[in-house]
Amino acid sequence: MPRYAHIIGWGKYAPSNVVTNDDLAKKIDTTDEWIRERTGIAQRHIATEKESTATMAILAARQAIENANVRPLEIDLVIVATVSPEYPFPATACLVQSAIGAERAGAFDLEAGCSGFVYGLASAAGMIRGGMYDTILVIGAETLSRFVDWKDRATCVLFGDGAGAAILRASEEPGGVMASVLGSDGSGGELLIVPGGGAKHPAGPDTVLSRMHYVRMNGREVYRFATRVMAEASKIVVERAGWSLDQIDLFIPHQANARIIDSAAKSLKLAPERIFVNLQDYGNTSAASIPIALCEAVDAGKVAPGNHVVLVGFGAGLTWAACAIEWTAVKPGAPTLPQRVVAGRLRYLWAGLKAIGWRLLRRTDAAASKVIDAVERKTPEE
Repeated sequence: MPRYAHIIGWGKYAPSNVVTNDDLAKKIDTTDEWIRERTGIAQRHIATEKESTATMAILAARQAIENANVRPLEIDLVIVATVSPEYPFPATACLVQSAIGAERAGAFDLEAGCSGFVYGLASAAGMIRGGMYDTILVIGAETLSRFVDWKDRATCVLFGDGAGAAILRASEEPGGVMASVLGSDGSGGELLIVPGGGAKHPAGPDTVLSRMHYVRMNGREVYRFATRVMAEASKIVVERAGWSLDQIDLFIPHQANARIIDSAAKSLKLAPERIFVNLQDYGNTSAASIPIALCEAVDAGKVAPGNHVVLVGFGAGLTWAACAIEWTAVKPGAPTLPQRVVAGRLRYLWAGLKAIGWRLLRRTDAAASKVIDAVERKTPEE
């Protein structure tokens, strides 16, 4: 029997710390009117010192798990799409895997810029259809505020922090992720880049003084690229799914710039009510953009079983990606039962305690090994 990859759960998290355009205008040479006119952004969520890519990804993942009513032990793989990982290594996905208690899951990070979450969905759907895995957690999470030059008004007004997650599960029932398109053009890599901190320019005094660890973007060229590939990728994925453009019930684009979204909608001849936009409230959250928007669209009742949904993004790389989804999940009606909430909290507490236990065991084992080695190296005279 053919296998299909259905989205059965979703979750999001955004920091409670909100920075409005007026807040930015107090620190840099800009105005609310200037930002809104050029981007459509009114505010963005910025992580506090206690929040990071991993912590936000974990909270979004937990919400998706509860929403899907699955146990972490059922998850076969965790994919985290991000360009602002917790560390260069280990993978942020491994930290999430441990924190949620997905003990049987593999985990890896995926870096494809703002297209990352859709890349993750396409990868997960392919693995499920191929029979490799049954249940996969895909997360888009970013703390771009740590990589933004807050003295550069051309970029600092654009980005925000947050995380969104989706759980995909295998089924023999038709539906779910019906088609995907992935693309890249590495010749444009320098158009959107953080040049410092990698193998080419390792972190050091020179990279810090030259501000190479901040986002650099050629806005004009990225805009030209985005307005072209958003519509092209959408048309291709719709054709691969066997649909026509007028069968799209909801179009969820990467939330980067209102003018880019308007251009894509015009090219696809989509009415405003068929396009979901939350850019004004979050800004560009990169790989977290599309999953956060998807969660809000579902929660707002804009997605129902049988609907045809198109997700499309573009980003650093340069990359682009689109997925055509035949939605099958039913939005949970009743609130989560108290006993399930308690069980979930206990489960995550236990996962945390087990992780601490393993760390202590490794340290104890390492210390014991040193003592044994020291004893074995001693000569009889000593």
